[in-house]
Amino acid sequence: MKKLLGALLFAYSSFVWAGPMVEFKTTAGDFTVELNPEKSPKTVENFLGYVKSGFYNNTVFHRVINNFMVQGGGFTKDMDQKPTNAPIPLESNNGLSNVNYSIAMARTSDPNSATAQFFVNVTNNKNLDYPRPDGHGYAVFGMVVKGTDTIDKIKKTVTTRKGPFSDVPVQPIIIHSATLITK
Repeated sequence: MKKLLGALLFAYSSFVWAGPMVEFKTTAGDFTVELNPEKSPKTVENFLGYVKSGFYNNTVFHRVINNFMVQGGGFTKDMDQKPTNAPIPLESNNGLSNVNYSIAMARTSDPNSATAQFFVNVTNNKNLDYPRPDGHGYAVFGMVVKGTDTIDKIKKTVTTRKGPFSDVPVQPIIIHSATLITK
């Protein structure tokens, strides 16, 4: 038991960064992420640019897969994709891991295609760490530090197929706002 507690504290301490924090207010509840600009400077700068511009306001969690991840930050509730800025270079080889409640950038098969969409891991997805699964991995840039119960609620939502999209929540989970709460 003592070893397990020590391992858990070590794992958590690797996510104590004292970086900028962003609070999300959603129809499922609120949650806060702490960002790591030291390990993911370009990714954090990109994400904060979208936050500060209000881009995430009134977007939805458009892809929810329990026991994997919840993805948002790019679509309206009508599943219209919002226009984004240019893609950023991949920062997956930064030592951070796709563990439960970590936040990472979504991308296409092109490793340098991340723009605005992000996902929160709802289990330990170390199979997404650099260099897996495709030689590139997925860039973790923060951690949910408050409101994990909201993430747990989102991951359990009932989903359906909507046009070409699968795993779309039947009841839209709207991000009302994403606000920088510390610098």
